Amino acid sequence: MKAVSSLLLAACLALALPYAAAAVPAAVVEGVQMPAWVERDGARAPLAPGMALHSGDRLSTGAGARLLLRLGEGSSVKLGENAGLTLERIGRERDGVFGAALRVLQGAFRFTTAVIAKHRRRDVRITLHTVTAGIRGTDVWGRSTEPKQIVCLIEGRVEVQPQGERAITMDQPLQFYQREHGKSQPLASVSRAQLAKWAAETEIERGAGAALRGGRWQVTLLAADTQAAALAVYDRARAAGYAAEIHPQRAALRWRYEVRIRHLRSKTDAVTLATRLGGDLGVVPRVSK
Repeated sequence: MKAVSSLLLAACLALALPYAAAAVPAAVVEGVQMPAWVERDGARAPLAPGMALHSGDRLSTGAGARLLLRLGEGSSVKLGENAGLTLERIGRERDGVFGAALRVLQGAFRFTTAVIAKHRRRDVRITLHTVTAGIRGTDVWGRSTEPKQIVCLIEGRVEVQPQGERAITMDQPLQFYQREHGKSQPLASVSRAQLAKWAAETEIERGAGAALRGGRWQVTLLAADTQAAALAVYDRARAAGYAAEIHPQRAALRWRYEVRIRHLRSKTDAVTLATRLGGDLGVVPRVSK
């Protein structure tokens, strides 16, 4: 009984901590198309909707993944697949200015200011390898894949500072900057069609197994009679970047342990995720609301 109580307490704490910490978060996970992880204080864990993030966190996404973050002043940050992002500094600063220093380690990103936050004071800097973009605009897309970095202004204004070169200002919609092999290229304009392709790289896809805050569908990966069986599937799912949870339940005179992934956006998302993980983990998942 002691072992059961300990597992139940651990499961409850694991569920409660992200939401308790999110009371005044610098950033929060709004949605995730798994697999995706956060590395903090030497530990690595899968990202889940509602999880609070802090300065120093390092985020990464796997193949086919997407990530949507909501910053403390209302702006959003999106990441595409096989991407890495470090939240070097994030939060309220002196005189009410919201400050953030984000480092894109690889992959595609998009930074968008919420309509209600457009006139709030902020100091946001995003670094891609040897290029730093000072965000004065409201919508910026970029990608860092060696040996090339791209920063595209969708709306607003951005100042790009390449290492060892003069700063470059973009203030016209659809302008984009490109640096290749350590050398800046002349500013150019992107077509609407190309922008749509770039933007799709960072958008959570419909029906692809995404979990969002407020999502009401879930996938039960396993219902087991023993803690050991449940923990084996739980550990494998989480190591693979999927935010599995263990839910101990009393059934008649014995305990059952369900391993679930919650907050799926739709039934289609849940079915897609169940199909994928059923094969990968060797289980027969069940979809429910």
